[in-house]
Amino acid sequence: MTGTAHPTDTAHPTDTAQRADTPQRADTVKFLVIGGGLEGLSIAWNLTERGETDVLVVEKDTLCSGMTGKSSGIVRCHYGSPTMAALSWHSIPVFENATELLGDDMAFRQCGYAVIVGEENVIPLRANVAMQQSLGIETEIIAPDRMAELWPGLNVDDVAAAAWEPRGGRGEAYMTGMAFGAAARRRGVRVRQSVRVTALVRGRGDRVVGAEFADGTTVHAEQVILATGVWAPQLGATVGLDIPVRAQRAQLVLVDQGEPVQHVPTLSDLVGLQYLCREPNGEILAGNSDHHSPQYLDPDGYSNRADTSTVEKVVERLMHRLPDMPDPTITGSYVGAYDTTPDYNPVIGPSPVDGLFLAVGFSGHGFKMAPAVGRLVAELLLDGTTTMSGVDPADCRFSRFAEGRPTTSLNPYVGAGEMR
Repeated sequence: MTGTAHPTDTAHPTDTAQRADTPQRADTVKFLVIGGGLEGLSIAWNLTERGETDVLVVEKDTLCSGMTGKSSGIVRCHYGSPTMAALSWHSIPVFENATELLGDDMAFRQCGYAVIVGEENVIPLRANVAMQQSLGIETEIIAPDRMAELWPGLNVDDVAAAAWEPRGGRGEAYMTGMAFGAAARRRGVRVRQSVRVTALVRGRGDRVVGAEFADGTTVHAEQVILATGVWAPQLGATVGLDIPVRAQRAQLVLVDQGEPVQHVPTLSDLVGLQYLCREPNGEILAGNSDHHSPQYLDPDGYSNRADTSTVEKVVERLMHRLPDMPDPTITGSYVGAYDTTPDYNPVIGPSPVDGLFLAVGFSGHGFKMAPAVGRLVAELLLDGTTTMSGVDPADCRFSRFAEGRPTTSLNPYVGAGEMR
């Protein structure tokens, strides 16, 4: 999950390096990135990879303090859309080589990723794996017995097949975003924190030419890039643009099974409609994969605890999937929000308003594809196309909703909703 955090106009007293290069009145930059979360910072760094350093990132709180910090951090390429699978695949080398590229390992743990399905979903699983393999993705079908070896104690009685990605795993979204941010700043990118954008600014011909801030300053830009996640509709409305993004409630529960979980892959359980990750301390992070009845929230005001019914579902599903846990205990929960679009896939590209570029609506997929999303945005801005094989920018176009041509899975899973 990505995005900016709750608004504040208070400068941070320890951020003296930031204030030293903060424009006090009118300023002009080539690229203005609104949103200092993971996607915005990846975009900034990828622009520097192309030699573009006249970049300003603005964030209304502190970097990565919004929905980026709520991400579960799963790294996988298992999608039914070739473009989404390819974006994730092109991101993996960045995770693997982060220390060399960014000077920070981003806490990526290559524990592998698996998805398990019941009998009703074996055909789409095989079709999706074949499609992913055609893109060069390292993935394979494995038997339930092999899945049980990868995660000792896993109940596979109702599992008919699994897909296994050895190069998948788990990362930390906050650390990933901060690594992109630090590397971008070393190359000259400027960052303004605790500065809330109140409106986009239009110039001649109604082109977006910058942004106005709550402190009274204005920044002009040749190109404005909106990467504010669940907050994108608020700024789009200031120029009459209806951005089809809603904040969908995402509840996560932490479980101590009674002893630390050992090295296991991240797991998407499409039988029980849940996903499981090993936390660094050996606990289990359990998330929901059932999106038939989504709940929506106000991203600026909501309870940060999972509700009782969600906790009860997690307990029931987890006891079924891991029946031999010695002494399971709920240790905590928290709530974030997916910035969901109608087809649960992102909008990456020019908006209908000239001068405004969108990178929003990642619908829970933003972390794993963030490195390639930054590259895609940089390439589209500078070249109008992409060099990444398997990625079709048309799948991310804004107009697809009005055209009635959403980007959906080629091989959808029964019961798994739109998140695939």
